[in-house]
Amino acid sequence: MLLSEAWSSYESEKRIEGYSPHTLKAYRIQSNLFIRHIGDVEMTSVTLEQLKAYLAKDAARLKPASLGHRIRFLKSLFRWAMDEGHVYPNPTAKLKEPKQGGRIPKALNEEDIELLREACETPLEHALVEVLYTTGCRIGEIAGLNRNAMDWEKRSMVVRGKGDKEREVYFTTKCSIWMRKYLKQRNDTDLALFVTERNPHRRMSIAQIRYVIKRVARRAGITVNVYPHKLRHSYATHLLNNGAPLEAVQEFLGHTKSETTRIYAQLSGERRRELYRKYF
Repeated sequence: MLLSEAWSSYESEKRIEGYSPHTLKAYRIQSNLFIRHIGDVEMTSVTLEQLKAYLAKDAARLKPASLGHRIRFLKSLFRWAMDEGHVYPNPTAKLKEPKQGGRIPKALNEEDIELLREACETPLEHALVEVLYTTGCRIGEIAGLNRNAMDWEKRSMVVRGKGDKEREVYFTTKCSIWMRKYLKQRNDTDLALFVTERNPHRRMSIAQIRYVIKRVARRAGITVNVYPHKLRHSYATHLLNNGAPLEAVQEFLGHTKSETTRIYAQLSGERRRELYRKYF
């Protein structure tokens, strides 16, 4: 089986399994890069040495996380091919992901969150900032929401996360107020929760949501880089710093493994000082 044929079959199967379009798009890019390097050859002809050469050629310029992503794709593709009986043995079996430092996801402090809120000028901007920060949702989860997802009485909504898994998330009274204001001033019939600012109104894309958040951050004068996923980091960090159980935050974020959530549990220096003074 040629690599291009393998990718086509692999993509179809993973789509059925519920892989997100964003994951498949990222993997498609990795597939194209690999085929461009090695050629559209038979899978059985690919060797461990060729794989190592491919990874080594960009290792100096890629971050460990990016290199790790490239390796995960290759391992996933060839593991699928072996399970389907297309290759044996698996040439990626001995590939190891690069070690990554214990990098703590960067979060905005509470003052920066308030600056963001104050810099909002439209109901759309207010609603986006509140939804992203007070639910901790991924940007793709927000982009895919429809108006009927909102349960105003419980102040909750059901989102579809990674692996097509649904979970219930919650939002604050302030978020509810701005969401209602935003929806009330809309004059379109689109089902999407967030739509483009200009006519004709269509579902807002991930790139457009990201643009709005960066626009508000520039207006707020925040010097650090602000993007939607940083609001998710901030949500998790603030919950844990305020004493929320790790298991609860894991559920809120939709993490399958507790280890993924645990990286947020490394408290800020200020919080550590407070706990030291309280208990020692």
